[in-house]
Amino acid sequence: MDFSLTPEQQALCDAAARFARQRLQPHYQQREQEPCLDPALLKEMGDLGLIGVDLPEEYGGLGADGVTSGLLIEKIAYGDFNVSYVQLMGSLLGSIVSRNAPPEVAGAWVPRLTAGEILLAGGLTEPRGGSDAGNMVLKAEGVGDGYVLNGEKTSITFSDQAAAMVVFARTGKPEDAARGISAFLVPLDQKGVSRIHFTDLGTKIIGRGQVFFDNVKVPKEHLIGPEGKGFVQVMQGFDFSRVLIGLQCLAAAQASLDEAWQYSTERKAFGAPLAQYQGVTFPLAEADTQLTAARWLCYRALWLRDRGLPHTAEAAMCKWWAPKLAYEVIHQCLLTHGHYGYTTDMPHQQRMRDVLGLQIGDGTAQIMKLIIARERVGKVAVQYA
Repeated sequence: MDFSLTPEQQALCDAAARFARQRLQPHYQQREQEPCLDPALLKEMGDLGLIGVDLPEEYGGLGADGVTSGLLIEKIAYGDFNVSYVQLMGSLLGSIVSRNAPPEVAGAWVPRLTAGEILLAGGLTEPRGGSDAGNMVLKAEGVGDGYVLNGEKTSITFSDQAAAMVVFARTGKPEDAARGISAFLVPLDQKGVSRIHFTDLGTKIIGRGQVFFDNVKVPKEHLIGPEGKGFVQVMQGFDFSRVLIGLQCLAAAQASLDEAWQYSTERKAFGAPLAQYQGVTFPLAEADTQLTAARWLCYRALWLRDRGLPHTAEAAMCKWWAPKLAYEVIHQCLLTHGHYGYTTDMPHQQRMRDVLGLQIGDGTAQIMKLIIARERVGKVAVQYA
């Protein structure tokens, strides 16, 4: 495995790091108070080529590999964890649409996504389903030259900011389970769509919420891929997005750790900098070690993906461990800053709240461990499989 970056990767990383540190990091806490992501900021990201870098060039992407996507989301998340959701959802949903939708539909939506002109939402989770995504009940009934959708989705990222949603709905019978699920690209400005905004502990600017579909008409051209194959499409995309989530969280923790190391050299106690006391530096040294190990786990998973090798277990490892580790490291960094770290003037409390959500969303630790067990010993490890 080559640990060096290509000149192209280094140039992209440098541009992303400058943008993150100059445009994002100084306003990370202020941005939490805003009602939505700034459209001008999204457009700037699009102009820099930071959204959907793994998507085909014909749709505005760079055709880059997974490792490059990971490098860039890590740079952006270091400056603002929440803004990096633009990259995460752009890669996950943009890939589903560009690979499976009719070319005229993909061509109408994906270039606008990579340009930073619109956001897409993913409609998988339902109130009664959660991690049991194959048990969804939102129904898409074939009517005339299209479909009619009825039901609801919950815990939707960008629920009140997205222009359209990739909706996973049941077109088959309930007993068909995952085999009866199809995917649709549904514009959210049409009659019959309504939304509710959640008041969350963290990631406030992302706009997580609930979306309702009441006799929403969808043309047959907006069916993404063959009918009944929607669940397969999203499961394939999850291995990639789970690794990117890991790097998102690790980047936020790295930002807090860098600040804690710096603080340990500036703050004095008993006549000496805190960095002279092993009780201060040893927890930071442990955090540095653990973040490095988790980061290389993520990049190994992306390396495997780029070579077409199995990486489902590795992706699940990244998803359960990195968010948990990031929360613990940020917590330690807050403590390192003492009473001042406990104030809302410092960013540690916000980073803790922001990364905490990904111990729940996109698959809990328990589900990830079931996936790892299944990959190692087969279906005997998972009763319902």
